Amino acid sequence: MRAVLQRVTCARVEVDGEVVGEISRPGLLALVGVTHGDGPDEVERMTRKIAELRILRDEQSVTDTGAPVLVVSQFTLHGDTRKGRRPSWSAAAPGPVAEPVIDALVAALRDRGIEVATGRFGAMMAVTSTNDGPFTVLVET
Repeated sequence: MRAVLQRVTCARVEVDGEVVGEISRPGLLALVGVTHGDGPDEVERMTRKIAELRILRDEQSVTDTGAPVLVVSQFTLHGDTRKGRRPSWSAAAPGPVAEPVIDALVAALRDRGIEVATGRFGAMMAVTSTNDGPFTVLVET
C-alpha cells in the first residue's frame, strides 16, 4: 500500500459535478494506492501512519488535533515508469481487490474517531485541494 499525504487547508472530490467528499478545515488529503498483496496488516500500518505522523502544523498529528482526512483511491500510485513512455499498471490491484482494502482503511480511521471523507471508488474524480505549506510525503507499508 502506498499513500501520498498532503497537508491541506481544505480539499474536496467531485464526481459529475457533485461534491462526494469534502474537508473544509485543515487536515490531510490521502491519495491511496493498493497493490496485490495488501491486506489487514498493511491497512493497520497505513491507518497508524495517517493518524499518527506528526506532519501537521507544530509537528502535530491527525490524532493530536482532531484534523479530518479526505481519502481518495488512486491506483496510479503503483504505475511503473521505468521502461518506455507508457506506465505499466500491473502492480496496482484490480478494483475487486483494492476497493475492500480502501474501505477497510476508511473504517479503521473512523474507528479511531477520525473524521473521514472519501472519493467514489472507480469514478472519474475531480480532486481540488489547497495545500498547506506545501507539505507532501510518500508513505509505503
